[in-house]
Amino acid sequence: MKRYVMTLRCPDQPGIIRAFAEGVVNASGNIVDNQQFSDPDSGTFCMRTEFDSPLESSDEVEQHLLATLAPFEPSLTLRPESLRRRMLVMVSKFDHCLVDLLYRHETGELPVDIPLVVSNHPDLQALVEHHGITFVHLPVTRENKAAAEAELLALVEEHDVDFVVLARYMQVLSDDLCRSLEGRVINIHHSFLPGFKGAKPYHQAYERGVKLIGATAHYVTAALDEGPIIEQEVTRVTHAASPEALVALGRDTERLVLSRAVRQHAEDRVLLIGPRTVVFS
Repeated sequence: MKRYVMTLRCPDQPGIIRAFAEGVVNASGNIVDNQQFSDPDSGTFCMRTEFDSPLESSDEVEQHLLATLAPFEPSLTLRPESLRRRMLVMVSKFDHCLVDLLYRHETGELPVDIPLVVSNHPDLQALVEHHGITFVHLPVTRENKAAAEAELLALVEEHDVDFVVLARYMQVLSDDLCRSLEGRVINIHHSFLPGFKGAKPYHQAYERGVKLIGATAHYVTAALDEGPIIEQEVTRVTHAASPEALVALGRDTERLVLSRAVRQHAEDRVLLIGPRTVVFS
């Protein structure tokens, strides 16, 4: 038996689950895990299901599902569970998130393949290549930004990349690039959004005497730091914490939040509903 993972979004209405179950039966399948959510605000039904089937062809399985689900006009994804998502990592000079992702990748904690790491600085080349991963130095200036982003899209196509992770990549992506990779770029923001934006957020937090610091992983959109949120975490602090202590605690939080978001996306646990996300456990 082969394990498949399916996600589905469609207008909420009676009969969806029955139709899906019928499709699984027609594929000689057996459901092993199912999670669903009906969003009352948008009237959208979301579902993530794992099921086993003796059929080896994903296309054949999908045909069985669509044959019964077609009246509901679903947005549907289907993949064999063994098929790992391919993730391109982008980074600048801060290495803490990158190091964490590389470690979790090597230990098998993250179900992804990392064909390459792209950076606008050469500083982390030795680190990346030590892990046996291709490093691409892609400088970005105001003058060459369009050409650099075109080269990035070419790399995404060439390496069959499923999604991109900005692991503290300190460049703002253009609106055109955001649209080209909509729903496929995850960013880690060094703050609990919405919150202290711009430069030195931990110093801003220190000046305001905050008792919580946090980090936010979200999908990138043309609206800076306002994309759909995937994962968040906070850490309690006291008045005794210096800005440097806040930075250190923040790095730990960023690593944890980003790795969670990457795993959730790679396992098809995140479904988009406009500016919001449904994240299945």
